[in-house]
Amino acid sequence: MTFIATLILALGMSMDAFAAALGKGATLHRPGFKEALRTGLIFGSIEALTPLIGWALGLAASRYIMAWDHWVAFTLLAFLGGRMMMEGFRQTAVAEPCEAPQSHGFMVLATTAVATSLDALAVGVGLAFLQVNILTTALTIGAATTVMATTGVLVGRFIGPVLGKWAEVLGGVVLIAVGSTILLQHLGYTA
Repeated sequence: MTFIATLILALGMSMDAFAAALGKGATLHRPGFKEALRTGLIFGSIEALTPLIGWALGLAASRYIMAWDHWVAFTLLAFLGGRMMMEGFRQTAVAEPCEAPQSHGFMVLATTAVATSLDALAVGVGLAFLQVNILTTALTIGAATTVMATTGVLVGRFIGPVLGKWAEVLGGVVLIAVGSTILLQHLGYTA
């Protein structure tokens, strides 16, 4: 696999993390670079680990993993997105202004990162059958995801104030859309 092909793969793998991070950044109160980088590093680390796990599992049982990864991703993202939407609707129903959080908890970010990186797990399974340097590929995917998720949070910073209390609802919609896209792609529907 050439460097250009690896880079294109890495950018493709990081797009859903960008979308999720955009929603996460929009729900925070003016997230700074430190919070954006923290989010990016969590997403990037998990995104780098999943192709390694997929590669290892692919050597043993690829058909079992690939048969269910899209359902797991959809379920996790739909759950997280629904939870965000409920919180957003709850906040918009409250008359007094509610202060947005300064950061998201590690478990919320890690769960979202795992859900958005399950496609990288499936890619890792596929890479087990190719002549690739899996470590270089996984690190490239992780680095691209770190950059894209960090950028997503920073862009979300500017979207959040425009949307106000509806930012969390929109973030939930984005997560559900990413999960639905993953599911539809695996079921054979492409846009």
